[in-house]
Amino acid sequence: MLLALLAALGFSSLGILGKLSVQVGLPALSALPWRFGLVALLLLPWSRGVSWAVRGRMLGVGLLYCLATHAYFLALTRISAGATSLLLYLAPAFVLLYSALWGRRPTRPQQGALLLTLLGLLLVVGLPGGQDKNVLGLGFGVLAAALYGGYLLASERWLTGAPPLASTAAMSLSAAVYFAVLDGASGQLVVPQGAQQWGVIAGMALLPTLLAVPSLYGAIARIGAARASLLATTEPLWTVLLAALFLHDSLRLAVLLGGGFILAGALLAQVRGRSTAAPLEL
Repeated sequence: MLLALLAALGFSSLGILGKLSVQVGLPALSALPWRFGLVALLLLPWSRGVSWAVRGRMLGVGLLYCLATHAYFLALTRISAGATSLLLYLAPAFVLLYSALWGRRPTRPQQGALLLTLLGLLLVVGLPGGQDKNVLGLGFGVLAAALYGGYLLASERWLTGAPPLASTAAMSLSAAVYFAVLDGASGQLVVPQGAQQWGVIAGMALLPTLLAVPSLYGAIARIGAARASLLATTEPLWTVLLAALFLHDSLRLAVLLGGGFILAGALLAQVRGRSTAAPLEL
């Protein structure tokens, strides 16, 4: 549980760092190859002794992460950031759905936790507005959630027992290559300039990657993808609190109330209920 919350806290810093990246003249997409390339360079020595079969699974899981992130940015260019974030956090629902199709019915506490966290997210992020009627953008948002849910479940199925740092290195290598090719094809591949831009890159490499990703893998290995993904829905709450602390954003009553629902859902998700091996009757 602590590792999952630590991962959520680490990932929540990405929104703040993304804003800082734009402020110092480095587009968010242009920062991704350098963020992941730096982490891959630092962590690849931890992959020594890992079999090629396990490395292949690690790279495959990393590719799922890249596809989910790409779909997220495609949605972000068409609908609001709030609606995109709200759709992304349908990922726990997809984790529970995939688990059910795999033969593991979600427990009643998990189902209740999902409803509580979705209600809390509606209050924290806000309802979609009039600018969120782009069907393609909404479709990309749902696709990002579906792919991210697949990434979480694949991490549980394929990477449990693998060293978290080695898994992070493989994911980062996949992401560095993927986004370098993507930025190169779109003409957005640039070399960061100056201490400010490289400082933002270092921050992205440290908090939402070196800290958050191994913590997430460690949490999934210990409590499973379903429980870890429901705890991960606390990320928007931490983002709002960090924005209030460092960017002086105001805290709305709806945010505090929604945060309470999210935390209640995260706690409920840890209650061990009875789960059957039969798939859901759809």
